[in-house]
Amino acid sequence: MVGRLCRIREERDSYRGANKKVPIRFLFPKIVQNATCDKAKKLPGLLETHYIRTTGAEHNQHRHQTMSTSIAQAILQGANTLRKGGVPDERREAGSLLMYVLERDRSYILTHAEAELSDEQVEKFIAALNERARGKPLQYITGRQEFFGLEFEVNSDVLIPRPETELLVEAALALVSQNGAAFICDVGTGSGCVIVTLLHKLSLARAVALDISPAALAVAERNATRHGVHDRLSFVTSDCFAGLGPVPGPGFDLIVSNPPYVAERAVDGLQREVRDFEPRAALVSGEDGLTVIRRLLLESGNYLKSGGVLIFEMGFDQHDAVRQLIDENSWKLLEIYHDLQGIPRTVALAKRD
Repeated sequence: MVGRLCRIREERDSYRGANKKVPIRFLFPKIVQNATCDKAKKLPGLLETHYIRTTGAEHNQHRHQTMSTSIAQAILQGANTLRKGGVPDERREAGSLLMYVLERDRSYILTHAEAELSDEQVEKFIAALNERARGKPLQYITGRQEFFGLEFEVNSDVLIPRPETELLVEAALALVSQNGAAFICDVGTGSGCVIVTLLHKLSLARAVALDISPAALAVAERNATRHGVHDRLSFVTSDCFAGLGPVPGPGFDLIVSNPPYVAERAVDGLQREVRDFEPRAALVSGEDGLTVIRRLLLESGNYLKSGGVLIFEMGFDQHDAVRQLIDENSWKLLEIYHDLQGIPRTVALAKRD
């Protein structure tokens, strides 16, 4: 059948219609530049693999002539591709992509270096490497990210959970009674990593998750179901508190938020993985990056019970500006938590009577 592909071996010059012999590389030689079949076009030359268009008879004659590719070889060539694409920590990233393709953990990769990949696995690995080399974050390729010991689904509708945001969860757990039936609101829930983790840790707590993006809320719902907290969590499409409506009872015990806090002027300087792939609405908050934080400070008191706590994350350079925004008549500063690099990152406030 015209258009079928087969890999070239050292007998390349014996193929019908070949004009010259093409040297073979044992893993991924270069894609033939004049290959016209759709499949060849879909496999860019980042891993340098030779493909040609053949007739059905030629394919049948050579269908058993395939090259083997080991895990070790794939990681070596994959790391080279990622390095050329400007991806840092390229060997580890290549290993992570191969774990995704093989549906195996890192220990398997390390202990089965000589295991061979199937043709389908090689092609899937090539596609994943090409996406990553173009800047697409690893987490959007694999569709998952670990946060606070739990695995979360992520896609381009939500921010990728960051290690520094675990500090927000730690602060909330420290300020809320572990045995109490806390009522919590998560503003800008995204993937739901913060609120799902809190409910996972606080078995009696219940919560409301707010986000302006219905697509993000759909991801958060799936993560809530995945971790068994869906029945204690409500989801509301809302721009900050605008869509929430009246809160039953005295109000929330705790409001948490990892709001957008990147300034418009700083967008161009972000890493390409962030700038070009993560949802802009979840990143950027006005000219100075403080638009949503201002709203949290102005509006949260209307939804917190007396003595209730507001905890939110801020940008690495926003400490002084945020301190100036805090109305001491409305809020008592409980703590400013620093991340592992010593940067003020998370603010905890209590509502004054």
